[in-house]
Amino acid sequence: MSEHIKTTEPTEGSTNFIHAFIEEDTAPGGRCAGETVHTRFPPEPNGYLHVGHSKAICINFTTAQKYGGLCNLRMDDTNPAKEDTEYVDAIREDVRWLGFDWGDNFFYGSDYFDTQFELAVGLVEKGMAYVCQLSPEEFKANRGSVGVPAVSPYRNRPVAESLDLFLRMKAGEFEAGAMTLRAKIDLTSGNFNMRDPVIYRILHTDHHRQGDKWCIYPMYDYAHPLQDALEGITHSLCSLEFEDHRPLYDWVVEHTGVAHKPRQIEFARLFINYTVLSKRKLRKLVEENFVSGWDDPRMPTLAAMRRRGYTPQSIRNFAERIGVSKAASVVEYAFLEHCLREDLNATAQRAMAVLRPVELVITNYPEGQTETFQIDNNPEDPNGGTRPVSFSRSLWIETEDFMEEPVKKYNRLFPGNFVRLKGAHIVRCTGCERDEDGNVVRVLAEYDPALPAGSAPEGIKVRGTIHWAATATAVDATVRLYDNLFSDPDPDAADKDFLACLNPDSLEVLTGCKVEAGLADAAAPANFQFLRTGYFCVDSKDSVPGRLVFNRSVALKGSFKKS
Repeated sequence: MSEHIKTTEPTEGSTNFIHAFIEEDTAPGGRCAGETVHTRFPPEPNGYLHVGHSKAICINFTTAQKYGGLCNLRMDDTNPAKEDTEYVDAIREDVRWLGFDWGDNFFYGSDYFDTQFELAVGLVEKGMAYVCQLSPEEFKANRGSVGVPAVSPYRNRPVAESLDLFLRMKAGEFEAGAMTLRAKIDLTSGNFNMRDPVIYRILHTDHHRQGDKWCIYPMYDYAHPLQDALEGITHSLCSLEFEDHRPLYDWVVEHTGVAHKPRQIEFARLFINYTVLSKRKLRKLVEENFVSGWDDPRMPTLAAMRRRGYTPQSIRNFAERIGVSKAASVVEYAFLEHCLREDLNATAQRAMAVLRPVELVITNYPEGQTETFQIDNNPEDPNGGTRPVSFSRSLWIETEDFMEEPVKKYNRLFPGNFVRLKGAHIVRCTGCERDEDGNVVRVLAEYDPALPAGSAPEGIKVRGTIHWAATATAVDATVRLYDNLFSDPDPDAADKDFLACLNPDSLEVLTGCKVEAGLADAAAPANFQFLRTGYFCVDSKDSVPGRLVFNRSVALKGSFKKS
């Protein structure tokens, strides 16, 4: 299928073939010289936007920005069967979250139903469209093949008869599927999109905005170019799957007689390994409860990525760096994570959280005594400041930070070894206590009260540093560890059942985790780097004060290597 690529840093001031076309069109003598560059992002409100849409969003909005132009947000609501206002609201929220503003340029495709119908009537009257009564099965059987033309016994139907039937279709006199309106173009065309395509079909389904006003609806290939033309779009930027539809796009614009003539330019869609970007498949995951909803943090939807802790800047950086081309390619999921990790490293506050806790007791530390240490919020940020963290005799540490019989190169707590407690004292492990089943319930250590915090005894080189949380002040939390939703790098392959590729270990829920006291009032969309563990965010739906829930956004290190 598509070749896997690794993505490199963008070239400063780089351009792409879309920009080259626009500069050609806007130059003196060009097809839209003197016009304001005008693009649009036209999603269907039949599901939530996913990360693949982010590429189209960024291309359309940033292209308009580059040339001082406009970008419309338009709901392509021409198929009412699966459309809903829930999706409209979600799309608006996602585009705003990415940082783009359409101003007053928000539209619905259904705004143009009346005009599109009148233009279709005009095509019928000019003999350029006709009513066809082939059933869907007959239509498919008569479509022809390479070198074999399509057939329609209704192609030469008198104009007056087609016009009468089309008006009666609109009036609701016929059942769904009984008739269609087809453009009269070329039944012998090598481009099957031009073989008298259907431009209207009967559908007795209420529209989420129009109610029961319409029972005929325009097909996408007819509606979309007219929407662009009626809005004054100069450049219709779309994915490569529509390249073969471009002749039909131009035919509709030309033969309906609309004044404005947009130019369609195609670019390669975004493909990412270890995921699927098909709305149909994503809908199946949601509707059949393989995930908890469109915003399940394992999903590739923008709502889910936002909930997982992705930042708008990380996604915009990702979209910019993968570039714009005509060549289909598969981007590594690891690169998407790299872009997030890079952004969070610079912006996320540091915190100490113990995910699988065991108690550490500093046996010679006075009972009841506490100290407060100032620890950097973010060493990458010169203005990040510090935060106070309470220290005491009893601390929580990670279970994996103690090993009674250490393996080779293990530098954490084991009997006789010195370890630095992050931002605080250095301690020497003296052993552990076990329960009747042999499980470690308490790790024991001592410190040297004569030494300043962080200082090691003379002649001792401390190799290990571990994080901790004071048992007296630590706050309980639930932590969700997310992995790829699919274990197969190409779950979308035609020869695979994508559901069989689901990763059974895509979610691990840890309860009884301990986080430092300063996180007690943390609320979404706050991001944190849990030291030595990863980047996490407060869950926007389930976390409340007193019952904190954190989602792992991305691990501290990934597999992506910059070339």
